[in-house]
Amino acid sequence: MSDWIKWLASYGKTDNGGVTRLLYSESWLEAQLALQKQMIQRGFTVRFDEVGNLFGRYIGTDEPDSIILTGSHIDTVQDGGQFDGAYGVLASFLAASELYAEHGPPKRTIEVVSLAEEEGSRFPFTFWGSKWVTGQSDLETAHSFIDSEGVSLQQAMKDAGFGESVETQSTAETIQAFIELHIEQGILLEHKKKDVGVVSDIVGQRRYMIQFSGESNHAGTTPMTMRKDAMRLTAEFITYITNAAEQLDPTLVATVGRLVASPNVPNVIAGSVECSLDVRHAQTGILDQFETIVEQFEEVAKQNQMEMKRDCWLQIEPVHLSDLFVEQVLSHADTLGFTSERMVSGAGHDAQVFGLTCPTLLLFVPSEKGISHSPLEWTDPEALEKGLKLLKAQLYSLAYE
Repeated sequence: MSDWIKWLASYGKTDNGGVTRLLYSESWLEAQLALQKQMIQRGFTVRFDEVGNLFGRYIGTDEPDSIILTGSHIDTVQDGGQFDGAYGVLASFLAASELYAEHGPPKRTIEVVSLAEEEGSRFPFTFWGSKWVTGQSDLETAHSFIDSEGVSLQQAMKDAGFGESVETQSTAETIQAFIELHIEQGILLEHKKKDVGVVSDIVGQRRYMIQFSGESNHAGTTPMTMRKDAMRLTAEFITYITNAAEQLDPTLVATVGRLVASPNVPNVIAGSVECSLDVRHAQTGILDQFETIVEQFEEVAKQNQMEMKRDCWLQIEPVHLSDLFVEQVLSHADTLGFTSERMVSGAGHDAQVFGLTCPTLLLFVPSEKGISHSPLEWTDPEALEKGLKLLKAQLYSLAYE
């Protein structure tokens, strides 16, 4: 497994050991074509769809139109790690091909997918690959997203050789199950010394842009009691929402990760401040309650003769994954002698897109120190192999039995 990880990481390898494979870039295309070649060598029936998702299938003998889909994505963040997404694609490829070599064709079609995009690193749009497969996005969407160089998603897709209509084989109607194996990108499994994580829910996300408007003035001559300091109001807001999150629910997380002050000068009171707010929880009701709490801070701004504006620019609903698959894979883990943890995913994954249209399973293996989206991202080779074995057991149950 580790050798395959290193092999794929050679496409887009950076000087410090990271990987950069942005959607439709040269390194991304080289990686997809290299995977295509490997699939052909192992007897998969291989195709690309219209947007560049790569599929390799072993056609079922009894129910060829019932597709058990497994895989992940190969795009990365800028200077990301070797394992994020890539592990799930390679493990699916190996699990399916090993099952085929050992047992012959499956009863139901097994299809491995290397999804075109998940991260949103080049264009301000996430899950392009999985949303295309499930019919949740279309080519009209591609017109509206532009990268930092002014290239549209649609143009980049055409430059990479995609964008032309092709025959669709895998659709939301034919996909009977989706399974994604992924590194955890967190510290829970390592902390609890568990071999694998079995995800029951993927959190919903709400991302806001918050703007506070006050009044710029001289830092030396304006008394504290007469200021309309947007920076001070922002600081109060951050304390307010982090305390509120802790009090509302122990699994709710709220993060202010970006802040821009204006005029951003050391000796001038900030007249305006814009900050991000990222809120995540597995229940829509909790997210709704917290949104009300955020809204209530507008009154604090008014009391200080300032203004607060709130724009919720991203809203992703929580997704509950297949209870049946969770119980099945927990049983497989026991049979294999692996310790397991039922858990909630605080990060977004392609599984949450598929989870809206078909029974879905998301599996984790430990991440060392929880580091991800970094060249320091690492998972022990033994942990990688355990994840592969567990995926293989679940694929056998769904496609062969």
